[in-house]
Amino acid sequence: MSTTSFNGSTVNHQTFVLVGIPGMKERNSWVAFPLCVLYILTFFGNLVVLFVIKTEQSLHEPMYIFLSILACSDLGSTVSTMPTMLGVYWFDAREISFTACLTQMFFIHLFQWIESAILVAMAVDRFIAIRDPLRYTSLLPNTVIVKIGIAILSRACCLLLPIPFLIKRLPFCRSNVLSHSYCLHQDVMHLACADITVNILYGLIIVVSTLGLDVVVILVSYILILQTVLSIASHKERLKALNTCVSHVCAILIFYIPMIGVTVVHRFGRHLSPIVHMMMANVYIAVPPVLNPIVYSVKTKQIRQRICKMFQY
Repeated sequence: MSTTSFNGSTVNHQTFVLVGIPGMKERNSWVAFPLCVLYILTFFGNLVVLFVIKTEQSLHEPMYIFLSILACSDLGSTVSTMPTMLGVYWFDAREISFTACLTQMFFIHLFQWIESAILVAMAVDRFIAIRDPLRYTSLLPNTVIVKIGIAILSRACCLLLPIPFLIKRLPFCRSNVLSHSYCLHQDVMHLACADITVNILYGLIIVVSTLGLDVVVILVSYILILQTVLSIASHKERLKALNTCVSHVCAILIFYIPMIGVTVVHRFGRHLSPIVHMMMANVYIAVPPVLNPIVYSVKTKQIRQRICKMFQY
């Protein structure tokens, strides 16, 4: 399972060990059932949203096409993490091969970057819809949306493709026990027994230049949206315009708050109980994909009505 060199003290691990509830392995099954329920709800909710958008002709608009891409991203994120998380908590299958860990790491971060970019596209979409509603569909035809989708995927792939190679070059001669039930770049690199400055700098650069920029664009979009809304004379129309943004604002909070929480706990919460780290890590991965379809189904009238019709028959 690991390669050992006896003429030095180097042990280059070929597997990593994932962690469930720290120090309470016998209680992992307590997390397994609710986690399984979350995954079932995630699949069901996102597939229902995709089905409704595909079958309802009135929903073939830019806003809902972006929402369908968001649902696909949530499904991809779930598929990336579900096997190892359920394996750890339900079957105590805690070992993961080095290659599988790198692959999972790449796809987890890939879908995070895709989701962040989709939220940016949806913010711009809301601005155009409120600022220039008569030209909304002409400014965002299907060809433009396809190009935006390709650009989002290309950006994520190009930025994250070096990450597995930056990890693969490192020797691992310390503990091979990770902090979570899935693989993350920042978690794996800290197990290396070599200089990880390049990994840290590259990670910092892509976070600031992409996620940081995404947050700025979203904030600017909503400042412009508020300026536009405040210029509307009718109070009723102002509320109607703002109401179209509520579900998107919820999606932004659902995505960024757990991410910020995990980052803060990881950097500054070393004195906290390992259980806090475990709970934050699980919330960060498992909760946003299940909440997004719920929020959009509840807050978007067209989707809510279509789902109600589906279950009436």
